Amino acid sequence: MPTIRDEAICVRHWDFSETSQTVSLFLRDHGIVRGLAKGARRERGSFSGGFDLFTRGEIVLISKPGRELATLTEWTLLETFPILRRDAAANRCGWYLADLIGRFLHQPEPHPATWTAAMTALRELDDGVSVERVLLAFQWRMLCDLGYRPRLDLEGLAGETVAFSAESGGVVEDSGTPDRWRVRRTTIELLDSIASEDGTIPDAAEPESVGRANRLLATWVRELLGTETVPMRLLFRS
Repeated sequence: MPTIRDEAICVRHWDFSETSQTVSLFLRDHGIVRGLAKGARRERGSFSGGFDLFTRGEIVLISKPGRELATLTEWTLLETFPILRRDAAANRCGWYLADLIGRFLHQPEPHPATWTAAMTALRELDDGVSVERVLLAFQWRMLCDLGYRPRLDLEGLAGETVAFSAESGGVVEDSGTPDRWRVRRTTIELLDSIASEDGTIPDAAEPESVGRANRLLATWVRELLGTETVPMRLLFRS
């Protein structure tokens, strides 16, 4: 029964009882872990008063093979992101990020690039960076880290519009058939420039182009998941 000490982001929590919580944590070096924190909601205890969504802390836990829930023994709060409580758009973005992490990551396996992308996104939101730019950088970095980087090759494709095919996982000719989504060439060019800069969005990128790129990646995410999630719907239809 190894004891694990690691940094973690709380991506989901449920009240287990009046004093205890069940939580889903994204650990920096161990991936997703779900655990039970007995007595977490007591003011005096080992859990800094309980777990809140979108907070970073140091977790100590005991993982037992074959058990669905780890035993959480200590939580030290290290960082909060107040804007997620104050600003509705930032909150929707944070909820979407947490939902993606929970849906794409299922095993206690490390994903350091996605961890870093999540921390960067939360800190940039708290610093007032636009939601659209934060969102685009996170979606791109997460998809690349998890092996879902879209193919952006425009060679041999003429015209101001091209298409994106879920079946081929990237850009294809705009044939007008329903199995592909029409997209502006400039949107693909923006994503290509982001790819060359390790997820960094050019300062000169137009807000409209950033928004279109976000929606393209979200549509790709929807196809990968096989469903349009509630956080996705609220974020992109608000």
